[in-house]
Amino acid sequence: MSPADGRVAAVVVDYDAGDLLGTCVRSLLDDGVGQVVVVENGDPTRARLALEGLAVQLVVTGRNIGYGAGANRGIAASDSEHVLVCNPDLRVHSGAVERLVAALDARPDWAIVGPRIVDPSGGEYPSVRRFPSMADAAGHALLAMVRPDNRFSRRYRDQVGDEARAVDWVSGACFCARRSALEELGGFDEAYFMFAEDIDLCWRAHQAGWGVGVEPNAEVTHVQGVSRSRHPYRMIVAHHRSALRFEARRAEGVERLALPAAAGVLGVRLGMALAAEALRRRDEAGEAGSNGQVVAARKRT
Repeated sequence: MSPADGRVAAVVVDYDAGDLLGTCVRSLLDDGVGQVVVVENGDPTRARLALEGLAVQLVVTGRNIGYGAGANRGIAASDSEHVLVCNPDLRVHSGAVERLVAALDARPDWAIVGPRIVDPSGGEYPSVRRFPSMADAAGHALLAMVRPDNRFSRRYRDQVGDEARAVDWVSGACFCARRSALEELGGFDEAYFMFAEDIDLCWRAHQAGWGVGVEPNAEVTHVQGVSRSRHPYRMIVAHHRSALRFEARRAEGVERLALPAAAGVLGVRLGMALAAEALRRRDEAGEAGSNGQVVAARKRT
């Protein structure tokens, strides 16, 4: 059954993604999605230019209220059986939406199903992950930036695989969910401004008795990081704050005694991430300055 029959609506949460927003919406319409709701957390004028000529419902928040809160506004503005939630900087491949809907039809106990996510070069993005133990979460937090292939990160990351299957959680960059499940769960927790709202939603789905899955035959391309690159320091802080919030929500029993240590680990990682971003920006500025000097020298000669 085609998704064009009105069973699925797409909610795209935008924050000044520019032309990529139009590319995303066109791919959704081309794939048969009848209702597309764009929630604009940034510049509505820029969004309207990107969406000119497209049959899209635009919801303007007036300010950046965060990804989960924006998605909740879009979900409320739609009325379909299923909801496809996605970033603005991705392109849906032909047949992807129909395969995601079919996966939910085949598994009535699943609340959420994610696609295979690839980058523009075709490389696979680690969109499927496990709920890590507190020890694995700490090891991943401290080592992933310097040793991406460390054993803690390997245990944290899962594989998409070749067949549809149940998983712990999927990336909020793109997934399809049952509206009934989202309503039961209360949607995204809006206390997460950015990051970890997806792991939190999937965790609460499992707690409520729902399953979460991945359909590898549904594929999308994700450019990644377009919106967050405009405010990198704010996004880094939001990432770490959200990670601590999720750990506090999930921790039970003796694990709650380890929360101060988890906060300390995340504080160390936050410092590392901020320093790495500052060095990156310094190097980019230096490279730009060097290129400018070369151009000026050529003009003088």
